[in-house]
Amino acid sequence: MTPGRQVARRLASSTRALERGVLASCVVLWACATLGRLSFTEPDVTLQEIDVTGIGLTGGTFDLVFDVWNPNDYRLRSTRLEVGVDLEGTHFGDALLDRPLDLSPANHSRVVVPVRFAWTGLGAGAKALLTRQALGYAVTGRVFLDTPLGTKTVGLTGKGNVPLMKLLK
Repeated sequence: MTPGRQVARRLASSTRALERGVLASCVVLWACATLGRLSFTEPDVTLQEIDVTGIGLTGGTFDLVFDVWNPNDYRLRSTRLEVGVDLEGTHFGDALLDRPLDLSPANHSRVVVPVRFAWTGLGAGAKALLTRQALGYAVTGRVFLDTPLGTKTVGLTGKGNVPLMKLLK
């Protein structure tokens, strides 16, 4: 190979390496700029209703129906939701929802969390609570979310009055 060809080959090789380096730098800068604009805002979780799904001699089941507002411009994926519920000051049960939930960007989602409870330890007035139209509630828990910015844990707390959807209508 002639010296001129060797120089041309080295020059072409150096040019390709430089082009790859510039392209990689542009991709890194774009990714940093995009992530820099992303921010995480905690979703707003509101208990909408309690649906009694079953009552028996030993206890029962009900669904907590939540409205979840995702204010972010990107999809959130819940990997786990843990919640404890008190009704009229009495701890009624704990629930775990470990199936994935997709929360659309800038949108409301309806999330249903089943709760199983036992009458034992609830007190004499607990059964009477389920005959009322509305109940005072308190919920506490955590939601584990996958976001473009990494895994986030969001505390879940709330209290108020919520309609009780009766088993027998």
